[in-house]
Amino acid sequence: MKSASGDNITLKIREKAFNLGFQLCGIAKARKLSERESVINSWLQAGMNDKMEYLGRNLDKRLDPAILFPGAKSLVVTGLSYNTDIKQKHPGVPVLSRYTYGLDYHKAIIPKLGKLLEYVRTINPEAEGKAVSDSAPLLEKAWAVEAGFGWQGRHSVVINKKFGSFIFIGVLILNIELDYDRPYTEEHCGDCRLCVEECPTGAINDNRTIDTRRCIANLTIENRGPIPSVLIPKLGRRVYGCDKCQEVCPWNKKAKKDLTPEFSIDPRIAEMKLEEWLSLPREKFTRLFRDTAVERVKYEDFIRNIRAVTG
Repeated sequence: MKSASGDNITLKIREKAFNLGFQLCGIAKARKLSERESVINSWLQAGMNDKMEYLGRNLDKRLDPAILFPGAKSLVVTGLSYNTDIKQKHPGVPVLSRYTYGLDYHKAIIPKLGKLLEYVRTINPEAEGKAVSDSAPLLEKAWAVEAGFGWQGRHSVVINKKFGSFIFIGVLILNIELDYDRPYTEEHCGDCRLCVEECPTGAINDNRTIDTRRCIANLTIENRGPIPSVLIPKLGRRVYGCDKCQEVCPWNKKAKKDLTPEFSIDPRIAEMKLEEWLSLPREKFTRLFRDTAVERVKYEDFIRNIRAVTG
C-alpha cells in the first residue's frame, strides 16, 4: 500500500527531477504490459528487428519491470529535450541525426537519475532503484505513455504536446509506492500520415512500429555489412541516424525549443565542410565524437556511410 506521505514524496521527486534539468517527469505504477506482447511477438516473428537479436531476448523483462528489477512498484519516467534549430552549417555535407550533437544521452541521463535516486533515499532510506535509459530491456516509450507524457505517434516515437518528440527518455524504477499519473489515452495524430509518407525508405508500419530492415537509423548505425545498393539513393546525406519522420511532424514544428545544454552541437562539427568530411582521419573522428552517440559505430563503418552518400 502507498504510504500516507506518498503524495508528498511524489511532489518532492518531481521537484528534484526538474531541478536536475529534466523538462518532463511522470510517475507510473509498475505492472506487466501484457497488451504490448502480441505486437512485439508479431514484429519479431516477421524479422523486423533485422540483425539486432538482442531485441528478441528478455521479452519478459521488457514487459514486466518487476522481473527486470525485483520489487519494482513505481517508475519515475523523465524526459530531456534535444530539440534545436542550431544544426550543421554547410549545405551538402553528410548529415548527423540531431541526437548525436552533444553528449551521449546515456552519459547525460543515467547520472541525473543516479542523483535522483540518492535524493529519494534521503526521504526514504529503504528506497532502492535502477536507472535505465536505453540501457536495459525496458519498453521506455510505453512507460512514457503510462506516465502521462503523451501518445505514441505513427512513427512509433512518443509525442508530447509541448515538447514534441525530440525527447530522450530516462526511467528510474523504484521499490516504493508513489502517487501515480494517469496513462495518456488520447491520440492526436488524427488523419496525418506525413511521417509514413515522407519516410525515405518506407520503413514505418501501420501499427506504429518500424521495419528496421529498411530504417536508415539501423542501416547507418547497427548495420555492420554493406548498405543495400537499392537503398543508398534513399539515404539522402544521412550518415548516422535519420530524423525525417520527426522533422515533418506538425507537432515538432510548433514544439518548444528547450534544448538541454549537454546536447548542443559541437561548433567544430557544425562548421565542418564537405572536404573535411571526405578526408576525415581516424584520429580526428575519435577526437570529435568522443563521448557522443557516434562512438557507437566503428570508424570504418562511419567512413563507409560517408562514401555511400557522397558517391
